[in-house]
Parts: sequence; structure tokens; C-alpha cells
Amino acid sequence: MPNAAHDTSRTGGKRSIILRFLDRVERIGNKLPHPATLFAIFALIIVVVSEIIYRAGTTAVHPGTGETIGAVSLLNADGLRFIFSRAEKNFVYFPPLGIVLVAMIGIGVADGSGLISAFLRHLVLAAPKRLVTAAIVAAGILSHLASSVGYVVLIPLGAMVFVAFKRHPLAGLAAAFCGVSGGFGANFLIGSVDPILAGLTESAANIIDPAMRINPAVNFYFMVASAFLIVFIGTWVTERIVEPRLGPYEGEQEVLDKVSPHEKRGLVWAGVTMAAVIVLLLLLTVPEGAVLRNPETGGLLKSPFMTGLITAIFIFFLLPGLAYGIAVGSIKNDKDAVKHMTSSMKGLAGYIVLVFFAAQFVYYFKQSNMGVLLAINGAELLKSLGFTGIWLLISFVLVSAFINLFVGSASAKWAIMAPIFVPMFMLLGYHPGITQAAFRIGDSITNIITPMMSYFALIVAFAQKYDERYGIGTIVATMLPYSAALLILWTILLAVWMLLGFPTGPDAPLHLQ
Repeated sequence: MPNAAHDTSRTGGKRSIILRFLDRVERIGNKLPHPATLFAIFALIIVVVSEIIYRAGTTAVHPGTGETIGAVSLLNADGLRFIFSRAEKNFVYFPPLGIVLVAMIGIGVADGSGLISAFLRHLVLAAPKRLVTAAIVAAGILSHLASSVGYVVLIPLGAMVFVAFKRHPLAGLAAAFCGVSGGFGANFLIGSVDPILAGLTESAANIIDPAMRINPAVNFYFMVASAFLIVFIGTWVTERIVEPRLGPYEGEQEVLDKVSPHEKRGLVWAGVTMAAVIVLLLLLTVPEGAVLRNPETGGLLKSPFMTGLITAIFIFFLLPGLAYGIAVGSIKNDKDAVKHMTSSMKGLAGYIVLVFFAAQFVYYFKQSNMGVLLAINGAELLKSLGFTGIWLLISFVLVSAFINLFVGSASAKWAIMAPIFVPMFMLLGYHPGITQAAFRIGDSITNIITPMMSYFALIVAFAQKYDERYGIGTIVATMLPYSAALLILWTILLAVWMLLGFPTGPDAPLHLQ
């Protein structure tokens, strides 16, 4: 088959080098313990290192309060009492836990009722032929609203849509993969990952400022701008680089299941309900003296709406999900609705176990004062080297992108990196929102080229449906142009954003006041 898996003669020795590198990365990655085990190991390391730096007499002067801060040992009597008595509270009061559980109840109803799946199919199929690629990339970005839906539903759908339009299925798969995974740090709306990252950012920011609160929309403005950029990048790379390289597709054509009239009726009811929710939230926030505005200042900054934004997210998914389910019959009574909520919780079992160990690591790190000491001394070092501003954030993007090649979980990486970099950049004058935004860029751009990404094997399986010779090397070679374009253009957007001094989201100015 002329358009099947690429011949080694087309890429020569370079292809062999890439495959050898990927094999080595895969071997290293497979030897890493489970993320929960990693956090348990990190927590033990913190305990030991805290004793070492305590005995070394490590101190630093807090630039905000002038207070001299010293290391706290977790191996002495007080430290062991902290470890033994705080395990439950560390877990229960870990900010991301409650936020994620609340969000996923609403998202579970929208997903389980079929609303999200039907919406994504309708979005792609309703687009004009010349906008199909852009629609697939945009749908991939929107799929972040419900965690794994994009990987399981949209990526194979992208391939099917391209075949239906007599285009190469691997190009459609790549376009969808670009939106779903390469654009993981962007969205047009608040998604399921935003509360997780915001909670971890807040915990890290509290090392320096215990009163600071980070809401899930802290990167919303930057995310929306990024989403439009990624739609452009995904469309351009697909149509100008990937499709010409793949050539015409000569395999069997497929017929894509259209959104049924039944599902369209459900989408209409969901849309009406969503509009009603938006109107209600506007009435509660926009008018002067509205209930959810800040009662002291009358504004939205630090208002009940912003601090309780997760409640709005919960309602935003729950009510349209119920409306859709009732209209199409996937929700006949309250038991069905609770079943969908419960199903979404089942998918979080592994995350909850991970959170227990991550919480111990984060609070041990905080209790030992290692985060403050590292942040203050690190910030002073960067200042003395003159390494601040845009180049500092760009370097952080590159570090995040490199780590992402080996550790796939965004929350796992950010739980480790946030306690170090968020306080450090705060002491350099940057709001945690811009640090989190830089991390999200790095965490996204290499998702599509690393076999360590948890869904990578699934992507290969989807591709092999069209040619059994497609493998890891095929996917990586196809996705490398996307990764390179995302790295260059998304980083430029970050630099421009910083130069213009734009806030990354509500109550998230570029610089701390």
C-alpha cells in the first residue's frame, strides 16, 4: 500500500536514530515506579534532607517580613509527632482533592448522559468542509472539559472524519491528537484539569503568602488566547506539512455516524439550560451589589463568585447534562443521574490514592521550610545572575517540556515543581498565574511525542486500525512538526503576553502588587 507506514528508505539513518532514542526513553520510563510510589519516596527523602539542612544551620531572611527562617527537622520528636498526627488532615485538606471531586460530579453527569460525546461529534460534522481540520483541533481542545473523552472518542473520530472526506486518516488522527494532547494547556472554557493545577498552585503560593487564594480560572485569559493559537497551528501543520508528507489515502472509506435527531433535540435542551445557567450567574455577579460580588469592595476580585468558582463549574456541567439526559432518555430518574456521578468517581480512584501520598510530600516540604529556603536563596541567585523576566519563564517552559518527556501526569509533575518554582517566582515579583501558565505550555508541547504519555499506546492502536505497520516511530514522526510549532509559537505568545503586561486570568495580574 503506497500510503501505508513510511519506508525506512524515506528517512534513512535518521529514522533509526529516532527509534533507538524512543526505545531507550521507553525502557527508562517503564522502570520508573508508580507516581504514588514516587511521592512516597519523595516524602521520605524530604524527612531525611530536613534533618541534614537543620543540622547544617541553613537559614534565609524572608524579603517580605524580614523574619529569619531556619530549617525544621522532621526526624526529631516534634517532626515525628507532626508526621504521625497530620497524615489524615494533610490528605483531607489538600486543596486539589475537594475541588476535583466537586467538579467531577457535574462533569460525570454531562459525560455519562452522552452530552459531551454528542456535542463533539456535532461540532466536527457541522463544520464546512474547508473548516473540518480546524473544527477537529478545536473539538480536541474542548474535550479537556472531561478528562479522557478526547483521547477515547475524538482522536479515532478525527481519523474517521478524514476518511469520510477522502483524506488520510493518520492526518485526522494527528489533528485531533494535537488539539487533545498538544493543546492540553489551553481551552475555551474551564476544564477538569484547571481546579487540580490551581489547587496545587495555591498550596505552593501559601508557602510565601498564606492568605493567597488561586481560583481555577487563574489562567483563563491566557488559555483562551492559546486555544485560538493552537487551532491555527494544528490546522496549518496538518494541511501544509503532515498531509502532503502522507500522500493520498487509498484504503477503504468509512461512513461516520451522524448526530441523530434524538441527540440534536438533547443538544438543544442542553443549550437552553446552559444559557439559563449563564444568565443566572450574570444576574448574581454583574449588577451593582449582586449577591456574589465582594461585599466589601463591590467588585469581583476576591469575591464569593471567584473563590467559589468550582461551584459554578459544577452547576455549568450538571444542569445541561441533566437536561440532555432527560431529553434523550439516558437519564430517566434520579438513580440514573447518581449512577453517572458515581461512575465519574470510580475513575478517580487512582487519583485519590495518588493525592494521599502527594499531600504528605507537599505538607512535609512546607513544614520543613525547605520550600521557603529554596525559593529565597534561588531567587537571590537568579537576581545576582540577572536571569529574570521573559528568558526566565521561557527557560521554565523548556524545563517543564523536558520533564514531561519522562513523567506524563500533569498533576504529578506540578505537585513536585510548584512548591519550588511558584514561591521562587513570587519572590521575583511574578504572580503564580504566569508561572502556572508557563508550566502548562511545557507540559503540553511534548505530550504528543513521548511514549510516556499514558494514552500514547492507545493512539498507536487507533493508527494501526488503518495500517498494522504503524508504530511508535510513525506517530512520533507525524507529531514532531506539531510539537516544534507549538514550542516556538506558544512561547512567543507567552513572551508577548509578558511584554504587554496582561493578566493571565481574573484576579491574576502579571506582577504581584
